[in-house]
Amino acid sequence: MKKKNDVLEAIHFRRTVNQNSFTSEEVSKEDILTILEAANAAPTHKRTQPWRYVIFRKEGLQRLGTELARIYKSITPTEKYTEVTEQNMAKKATMSNVAIAIVVNYTGDVPEWEELAATACSVENLWLAAHSLNIGGYWATPGLINHLGGFLNLEENQKCIGIFYLGHHQAESREPVRTPIEDKIRWEE
Repeated sequence: MKKKNDVLEAIHFRRTVNQNSFTSEEVSKEDILTILEAANAAPTHKRTQPWRYVIFRKEGLQRLGTELARIYKSITPTEKYTEVTEQNMAKKATMSNVAIAIVVNYTGDVPEWEELAATACSVENLWLAAHSLNIGGYWATPGLINHLGGFLNLEENQKCIGIFYLGHHQAESREPVRTPIEDKIRWEE
């Protein structure tokens, strides 16, 4: 019989939890810091630690929503613009208890792809830590993030690569949906 392994179980059963499953229960600052400490433990080549996070809570979520709606309205061609979508952009940010802008800080010390990969590893740690605290979330990558630099006060070498939404939730646990690993590997012995 296989021994239970909490880490492997978390990896296998961590799932995207969308905002429609979030409750109004507040995610505590303590839990957010615990989650971000796990994110900070990610592997990084030459210890560049390129991940940066901007955390939005309470009124910050309102400001983020207002900015996302403003960006949508300013960059969307007239023929594709809808007022409903603009309103949904603003609403989406406030449907969670916490929104975290994910920023990669390109140091120039290693290739950019390595900084991006390290930041993605940091986000996976964030996700697994949230899961372990029964907090759901997901990594959103709308095109609008390419226009958040000024709002986030990013430096020239930094780029927002997504927004991670967090919240307590009532989503049911789901079995993983993955094709077998055997379909994705080749042995050379």
